[in-house]
Formats: sequence, C-alpha cells, structure tokens
Amino acid sequence: MCGILFSAVPALAGDDSVVIERFNQLYERLQAANASRGPDAQDTVVLLEENCRLSFTASELRLRGESFVSQPHRDEQGNILCWNGEIFDGIEVSSTENDGEQLFSLLRNLQTPAEIRDCMGSIEGPYAFVYYQQSTQTLYFGRDPLGRRSLLIHRPTREQPHFVLTSVSVGSHPSYVWEELSTEHLYAIDVTALSLREDARIEHINRLLPDDPLKVQHLDGILPHLVTAVDGLIDQLDRSVMLRVRDIPKRGEASSQARVAVLFSGGIDSTMLAFLASRHADPSEPIDLLNVAFENPRKITVKVEGNIGGLPKRERKQKLREGLDYSAIEISYDVPDRLTGLQEVEELRRLCPGRTWNFVEINVPFEESRSARPIVEAIMYPSRTVMDLSLAMALYFAARGVGEVRSGPAAQPVPYTSTARVLLNGLGSDELMGGYGRFRTAFKHGGWQAIVDELQLELDRIPIRNLGRDDRVISSQGKETRHPFLSLSVVSFLAQLPVHLKVDPRLESGLGEKLLLRLAARKVGLVEASARKKRAMQFGSHSARMAPGEGDKHGELLIR
Repeated sequence: MCGILFSAVPALAGDDSVVIERFNQLYERLQAANASRGPDAQDTVVLLEENCRLSFTASELRLRGESFVSQPHRDEQGNILCWNGEIFDGIEVSSTENDGEQLFSLLRNLQTPAEIRDCMGSIEGPYAFVYYQQSTQTLYFGRDPLGRRSLLIHRPTREQPHFVLTSVSVGSHPSYVWEELSTEHLYAIDVTALSLREDARIEHINRLLPDDPLKVQHLDGILPHLVTAVDGLIDQLDRSVMLRVRDIPKRGEASSQARVAVLFSGGIDSTMLAFLASRHADPSEPIDLLNVAFENPRKITVKVEGNIGGLPKRERKQKLREGLDYSAIEISYDVPDRLTGLQEVEELRRLCPGRTWNFVEINVPFEESRSARPIVEAIMYPSRTVMDLSLAMALYFAARGVGEVRSGPAAQPVPYTSTARVLLNGLGSDELMGGYGRFRTAFKHGGWQAIVDELQLELDRIPIRNLGRDDRVISSQGKETRHPFLSLSVVSFLAQLPVHLKVDPRLESGLGEKLLLRLAARKVGLVEASARKKRAMQFGSHSARMAPGEGDKHGELLIR
C-alpha cells in the first residue's frame, strides 16, 4: 500500500497569497496523511513547467521485491510515475522485482494515449496511478476498473485553481471538494490546458435465462450441471489467493511473524479465503484471523432494560437521560462475529493441523471507539453516511490488529499485535453470487430476469460503493487490503456463468444465496462454514448504532 499526492498549481494562482497559504497548509496535511499509508519512505518531486508547478509526492509500503525502491519513479527525460498498486498478472514481474519499476520501464517507452491505455488495461490487480509524460506534457491517471484503490480528485475552480489528486483526504474542507475518481475511464490531461480525454472498460453479466433448473437439495452432493462451475470457482479463487499471498517480503528473520491476515468473521467468505491462503502461505508462519467486537451501549441497554423504542416519547427520553449503571454490568464481547469466528477457527485447525492460526480477539471499549470517531470520519471522507461510519470503524480497529490470542479454546488470552501488512478481504462474493436478501426479493417480483438485472447493477456499483473508503481506512494503519473475489479473472469467470449456477432464491436461506460458493466450500471440507447465513460486518461486530437512541437511524443518513 502506497500513498499518492499530486498537485498542479497554475501560474495565475501565484498572485493570491491567501489562496497559496491555504493550499500549502492543506498540502502539508495531505502529505502527512499519505505518509501513514507508506511508512517505509516518502519523497516529493517538483517540476516547473511553463504555465504551472507540478508536485508529485509518493509514500512507499514495501510489499514486493528483494530490495528497497523509493518513489516517485523518475528518469532523466523527466517522466514520473506515482504508483499505488499490485501487479498480480498481465505484466511479467518476478518475485525479486518491484512492480512499480517494471511498470515505469514499460510506460516510459510508450508514446500514444492508446498505448498507455492498453498497457494499464493489461494489468490484473488493484491500482491507482499518476504518470507524467514529459515529452507531451500529459498527465495520465486513474484507478483499476473495480476501484480497489482510493484516488480522490479536486477539480480546479475560480476560487481554488489547483488540480489535486490524493489517495486519502483529511476530512471536509471549506475550500476543496473531494470526489472519488470514477473508474469508468483512464484519464489524460494536457497540463497546459487541463482538458480531459477518456477511455472506458465495462464487464457484462451473462443474460442467459434458465427454463426450470433442478433444485439442489443439500450441499453434500454436486448435481452434474454444477460440477464444472464449482471446480472452476475453486481453481479461479485458489489462483487469485495464491497471487495475493506469495512473495510478500519478510520483516526481519523471525519466521514466527505472520505476513498474511484475514478480516475474519467466521462466515463463508472469510473462511474460504483463510483456507486457500493456508495452501500458499509459508507453512512455518502463522496466519492472523482478525476478529473485531465492539462494546455497544445501545445493545447493552436493550439487553438489560428491553427495547425502549416502544415506550412513549417522554418516557424514552427519561430513560436515555438516566443512562445505565455500568458498575453492575459485566461487559461481554461475545458479539455474533466473535461466536462464529471461534467456531470456525476450530474447523480450520482440524482441516489444516500444521498451520498456526492466530485468532486475534480485537475488543473495542465504547470510550475508545468514541475517541477514534473523528479520526475515522476524516479518513473515510468523502464517504459520510451512518453506514459508512459503522463499517469504517470496524475496519479501522481490525486493521490496527491490536488484541489478544489464545493457544486453545480454554486458554487464557495474551496480548498480541498482528505483524501482517497484507489483509485479505472477502468483499465481492455477495455482489457476484447473489448473497444479499434483495436478490430473493427481486426473484419474487420478477423471476430469473430480475436476478440477472440485480447482478448487473451490483457489478456496476462495485467501483463507486465501498472500496475507496475501505482502502483509505485500512491503509491509514500502514496495511494493504487485497480482495481475491475481485480479481478481474474471478469477476470475469463469474460474470460469464449463467445465473442459476451462482444463486437459487427458490432455496431456503443458508443454501440458495451464493449457492456456488457454498458447494465449493463444502467440496474443500468447510462443512460448517458452507451453511452459514449472511451477516453484515457492522451488525456482526456491533459497530452499528453504538449509542442509545440510535437504533432508528437509517444507514443512508448523513452523519452529523
């Protein structure tokens, strides 16, 4: 994970000292925020062109190659690359090479926008980049088609004539408006004119509709028409995980330190990733399973006093003013994700007995989460809904990795801080294989065609929903999140499969949603995980609606 910060300051901005001072203060804060994404090194390159001042800042989190490489990458011709990404396929990068260096060596020998577009389009992996081609004074920038890396843009205005690209924000600012850069295009700017040219890429869902497909009765046997799809998913996902866990540089010589962690709820997505990661990670090293649980006063209030939401308004307000006497209450972190996580780590230990699994219990007291809230709000900006905050809080503390581990179910916990800098995330499986309850609702009203339409909508929304926010939050801890389900090869494989091979809303909950993944999990031996029902992270960890009285807040409302 690296940080990118670029600015183009036109010559006309040099006449207004107030504007310059305001921008310089913001730039310093953005530099500090981007440095936390890449704690290994930071550097800045400044170019003075005829009509503007270009500033390139990059920070480095070394996760590839044998030797340390600082960026921005540059050459004697004045070409510059700021790279925040991972090349897992498409461009040849050996285990001893730095992928940013390899990409730069290709880009600097290309001439036309079409050549640069095709080069970036060949990459399999998450990325955001800024590349300056000095010979044409053209700035190229963009994110991968699924938006797995954050890149925010401030477009120049009459009052604030600076053009800015940054991996992370520092919260809202009265003079600057941040937007997630669209993934529909790769962009090219003539820095002398700041005009945009665009190129697009789109993936489409298979729209073949089934007549009356056979129903799966249970997960123990795979019907003939599903065999090829199940085997294909296992192969595709296994390769995706392999590319994301191999060749991570060691930190020091201690083999007892984990290099890979999984954001782990005990659900089918995270368990499947953990199991496959164990196939490819060094067998002598542990894998950390990061499981976060929050002290949630609203949940405690409901448990002790019942749901006060049904009381008359005056009586409800009185109850909230009085609060609870916490001295008589034992705080428990046995949230739903903790309980399923503890069950599932035992299944992993049975299937992979030679692997050390560090089940990291990350317990977050209410006061600690309340103190962290303004920090998290600033990092996740411009995302700013109630749901954004609930999810961002869970990811922030999970990525920090500070908790406890036990050597066995009955053992006493000991303090532990995860050393892993690569975190596997199961995001994408619900969108690609019909894991949400709304797929069942769509089928009820519109049949298989409605499911196809809903799958296409989910795929189209992936780049603009959560990935940029998640990237900003997790990377603030000097960690990198990787999404095996969102490998372009996995996405393409699943998109091309007929709908009835992925999901069957005619079946009961815990079977029909993500049917293909459930069959795959059962085939590799994950019996308990294969039958678990979907549960959203913010509810499983109790990070949602933390305070009494927040129970009726809709997730799409803006935070105050």
